[in-house]
Amino acid sequence: MTASEPRTAPEPAPLTGATAPCWVHLVTHELEAAQRFYGAVLGWTFRAAPLGRDFAMARSDGVPVAGIGAVASAYQVAVAWTPYFSVRNADVASARIRERSGTVAVGPLTIGVGRAVLAADRDGASFGIWEWTGRAASLSPSGHRSHAWLRLRTRDAFDAAIFYGEVLGWASGEPGGCEVAYVGDEVLVRCNGRPLARISSGAVEAAPDPVVRPHWQVQFPVADVAATVVAAERHGGALMERRAVPHGSEATLRDPDGGLFTVTDVRSPADSDD
Repeated sequence: MTASEPRTAPEPAPLTGATAPCWVHLVTHELEAAQRFYGAVLGWTFRAAPLGRDFAMARSDGVPVAGIGAVASAYQVAVAWTPYFSVRNADVASARIRERSGTVAVGPLTIGVGRAVLAADRDGASFGIWEWTGRAASLSPSGHRSHAWLRLRTRDAFDAAIFYGEVLGWASGEPGGCEVAYVGDEVLVRCNGRPLARISSGAVEAAPDPVVRPHWQVQFPVADVAATVVAAERHGGALMERRAVPHGSEATLRDPDGGLFTVTDVRSPADSDD
């Protein structure tokens, strides 16, 4: 049994809607090293990705859950986990990002059956957008599920919600689109009624600690946070932050190459209120 193999599995959130979080991707230096680490810690298996020998698809119980690309050195970018959001038109979304003082770093690039953009919001948090261009494209395929939740640690949650809402069309009333709700000091993002992401205030742009700077936190549900932390440390990772939340606990870890990710035993992003 791996550290993350569920005794009582947290319920994964489905990929839903035209503007929902649709994928998470790790940019790293060494593909085989990343596969060894995440295989041991999260129990993933891997298959070659159609993008080339530097890419792999991570799978959990046979279901694709994340991508890994060993292109940090080639493209001179930081090792990081990045969330991607579905959009209907990558050109329109890119223009909206620039108009609202965000940054488009790469793209739109045609990759396989889609077009990808790597961007940053106006507080510097990196994210991606993905336009599906394949035949009979559907942005909410039946039965597909995400095995990661998202939390944006940012300077001002309400300002960030406005930025992403205008870029991605949240709260637009579009069929299948995401809605936002203000819960205490945070913003909860729901897609087709299911919570998929949270936005929290309090990050500091100039902070030397990457955990404190604005960033999208990729959260992987696990059955036992403590056991997962032990497994990560045993395989060369490090514990960056451990925190209790009302319905469980979470821990932010650093993989051996410097990529930050979070493991949590809460069943839903809606349960992780401070």
